[in-house]
Amino acid sequence: MQRDLFATSEQQRPIFLGQQAAVLKGFALAQSEQLWQAIQQVVAVAPWRQLHTPGGRPMSVRTSNCGDWGWHSDRRGYRYVAQDPLTALPWPALPACFLQLAQDAARQLDFHNYQPDACLLNSYRCGTRMGLHQDRDEADLSAPIVSVSLGLPAEFLWGGLRRNDRSEKIMLEHGDVVVWGGVDRLRFHGVKKVVAGEHPLLGEQRINLTFRQAKS
Repeated sequence: MQRDLFATSEQQRPIFLGQQAAVLKGFALAQSEQLWQAIQQVVAVAPWRQLHTPGGRPMSVRTSNCGDWGWHSDRRGYRYVAQDPLTALPWPALPACFLQLAQDAARQLDFHNYQPDACLLNSYRCGTRMGLHQDRDEADLSAPIVSVSLGLPAEFLWGGLRRNDRSEKIMLEHGDVVVWGGVDRLRFHGVKKVVAGEHPLLGEQRINLTFRQAKS
């Protein structure tokens, strides 16, 4: 595949964060324009919204979903739902370019036969962040998480299996992909505040695509 005009460096080998976790630098660069177009099609059907934690606090990021299941949070807790609570319609289908990218990335760490049925889209405006958390709402924790970074750079926090374990800071840039599963599947992770800036494709935001096997 040829790189797009936003590519800045050659794709590198995986940078391992653990036994079964790694950053794939620039892995999504060649598809970034196609991914951006698909994102806009998804949010045209399932608009960005600001969710609240079960405790009632608003999350700083805006979210949307596509796939068979969508991740949702409100007073009743964190869960996956088959319909968009905002529109009462099924979530948009997972775009083909999303699915192919997620499967290709998972295979880089020997996670074969990966079949994500949910993609959570997070839009980070300047100054927004994501606290340390685990992705543990999925029915099958043997499947990996695939996380794609687009737009503005951000520092990714990579912690341990306990919240108070020391976190490593990794700068994620446009087109970087992080994959974690197996013994690293329940690592705590988060994102530090996104610094103000403007990306030539996405503007003043960072968008993260997180692929999961929610129910399958």
